Amino acid sequence: MMRPTKKALMNGIAVLALAGASALPMAAQAQETFGETDIVSTPKVSFSTAERGAPVVGGTVVKVAGEGFRPSQSVSILYGDTALTDGPLTADADGKVQAEITLPADAAPGIHQIVIFTEEPYSALVEELKVWPQVAEQGVDGFEVLATNPTNGLYQSAYSEASGALFAAATAFGDPIKSEIVKIDPATMQVTARVTPPAAPDRRGRGGTMMTDQVYAAFGIGVDDANGTIWVTNTFQNSVAVYRQSDLSLVKQFDEGAVYHSRDVVIDQELGKAYVTASMTPDVYVFDTRTLEQVAVITIDTPQRGKSVGTASLSLDPEAHKLYVASIPTEEIAIIDTQTDKVSKVLPVPGGRATIGVSHDPATGRIFVVGRDTDGVTIMDEETGDLVAHTYFGSYPINVMFDADTGLAYATARNGGMVGVVDVDGNLVANFGGVKYANHVAGGPDGTVYVVDKRGGDDGDMITRIRPKD
Repeated sequence: MMRPTKKALMNGIAVLALAGASALPMAAQAQETFGETDIVSTPKVSFSTAERGAPVVGGTVVKVAGEGFRPSQSVSILYGDTALTDGPLTADADGKVQAEITLPADAAPGIHQIVIFTEEPYSALVEELKVWPQVAEQGVDGFEVLATNPTNGLYQSAYSEASGALFAAATAFGDPIKSEIVKIDPATMQVTARVTPPAAPDRRGRGGTMMTDQVYAAFGIGVDDANGTIWVTNTFQNSVAVYRQSDLSLVKQFDEGAVYHSRDVVIDQELGKAYVTASMTPDVYVFDTRTLEQVAVITIDTPQRGKSVGTASLSLDPEAHKLYVASIPTEEIAIIDTQTDKVSKVLPVPGGRATIGVSHDPATGRIFVVGRDTDGVTIMDEETGDLVAHTYFGSYPINVMFDADTGLAYATARNGGMVGVVDVDGNLVANFGGVKYANHVAGGPDGTVYVVDKRGGDDGDMITRIRPKD
């Protein structure tokens, strides 16, 4: 999903104006070329639906609200050179404007750039209007689906081939916070063991309130079959912990502050390394899985001036010795050589927005990426960084996992309540609905995947097992 930058749009508008483009509305053409500029006003415009929080889709009536204009100033709202209102708006005594526009029924999903012109004096700005995709449930008949509620507060899960078990990390907010690590029989999806993390120091919550009776809350999780352990990230306490797969007994709890805002953890079992993202920082921490000691911190730099990498999800290719790291603020994918623990490449994501989830296919050299504001899966070529495809499936994608057994990538849309399934070329194979707050997806044996659904409510949080039918 490629989009023009605001700078490019404004340059294009300027070219049209200077050329006397007849397609522009009369309000825009009436401006005196290079006349008085406005260095005082700070206008801004926002868009919303009549029902608060409802998605903007084709056919929606969109409310336009602007402020920061000069009283009685003329304001034109355009899509390219097409006026979206019946003539210019006039700012009231408080410098505000209001209007309603109805989107075409076939409005394409994506980020649309809306241009706002003012008169006396002249100014122009570009605001973004996001149109959500409307992708129906489809292709689900070829899969078997089972959802259960093993515990509440679920965040991530990870499958162990050695133990033949699924492990999940869960933290439910409150005072005190409740947290569990559970072991699940993947055949029945029933819990076979559970443990509460050890006590943690008291800390201050939102608003400065002291929160007592704390535990080292579990969020991210990864399995180490070489050593029969699982690694858990303790995001609240900026730490990590190691438990035994067999009985969930604690092997080691790292001190508070070991990894700032720890998020994801993956294990390179051959090299004996655990990689942990310090979310929204440029750092990936490296631990020795045998000695259980920190051995390195990998700092990822971006070529983007004035920006800093903010790490999120991880994807490991142990055979190729590659670790893929998603960066939210810079919308990039970094590739780390796990033999040297050096960054080998940083790729910008085509059309990326709030890039958070990443996976990959070693066979095709394609990287699968989701960004919270892209409403779909972006597939890019690892060698060139070029866009292969962008496939819409649901709103607010947050995680993606490629399954080599089936050649399919599964992606979660947390706000859209969907799990999209695409092939390596971006074709939408299936789209599962009813996964209310799909948060995370993990791979299992023979094409089976496990989706964490933070739906809450009477049913509680769920893990949905999806596997192809025979």
